[in-house]
Amino acid sequence: MSVIPVDFRALHHPEPDHVHDPHEPYEFQPALSAPRLGASLYVPATRPDLAAIANGRKPPELRSVIFCTEDAVHERDLELALDRLAALLPELQSGPLLRFIRPRNPAVLRRLLRMDGIARVQGFALPKLDPHTLGDWLRVWDDSHHHYMLPILETAQAFDRRRMELLRDRLEDSGLSDRVLCLRIGGNDLLNLLGIRRARDATIYDTPLRGVIADLVCVFHPAGYRLSAPVFDYLDAPETLAREVEADLQHGLVGKTAIHPAQIPVIEGGYRVSREDYEMASAVLAADAAAVFRLCDTFCEPATHRRWAAGVLERARVFGVTAISDENR
Repeated sequence: MSVIPVDFRALHHPEPDHVHDPHEPYEFQPALSAPRLGASLYVPATRPDLAAIANGRKPPELRSVIFCTEDAVHERDLELALDRLAALLPELQSGPLLRFIRPRNPAVLRRLLRMDGIARVQGFALPKLDPHTLGDWLRVWDDSHHHYMLPILETAQAFDRRRMELLRDRLEDSGLSDRVLCLRIGGNDLLNLLGIRRARDATIYDTPLRGVIADLVCVFHPAGYRLSAPVFDYLDAPETLAREVEADLQHGLVGKTAIHPAQIPVIEGGYRVSREDYEMASAVLAADAAAVFRLCDTFCEPATHRRWAAGVLERARVFGVTAISDENR
């Protein structure tokens, strides 16, 4: 699939790339956005090749990585995982790869925050976060390095819209809501609570989680939070994964957990913006746009389509725009 050039002058809030001088002190780079995570690869922190992954050498197309000390690491291997992270952090090189750690629990987060070099990761994916556990995480949180939070919604409370509204309100009250880069939906944990595993040819939207995801979007999106999409378990069903990515986008989700590098091009290929959507979004956000107009045989109204248009142009900036020849295949 080819990609056509994008006129980035039409995009708002540009984030210029910064090339880090290796002789300068390493500084955390702010101004991230959820779409820049792309397909986030989960990697057990016990792997011996952490440095190659963390420094962008394998796989080179990776945009973001989450080193896991939770479900992907057996309890008996936790100390090994933490030792490897402690050795890795001071050696991290600056670069475009976004790096996060999933701590096993608040006690592990406290240990990670005290490690030399922890400022070189962008933040933490906090597992099983809900109104009941939020206080435990916040009690050990140290914002001195301006890390981002990626709370993972994966407990039974995610099924209760009122509890999610309470979580949203408590995040606001914490004073750290601007540090929440996105909320991640833990699809497998939620399915496990139901005793379900989706079939190979089924998307997450063919399960009872369809309504749960819709509720989470309706609770968090109006408050300005972004949501990322659940993992897809199968490595030999790229067509189903592509359908799921399309449905993710229809639900307003951007960013998706990947369990293998082979999933990355499928996921991020789905995030490329069609030429038609790019043209409509640009027209909607144009300074001289009419209050209502027709484009591509579609009704466009800037007053009601502005937020959609901004999201489309943000995706176009990160992932590009598909060529017309590809769309007609």
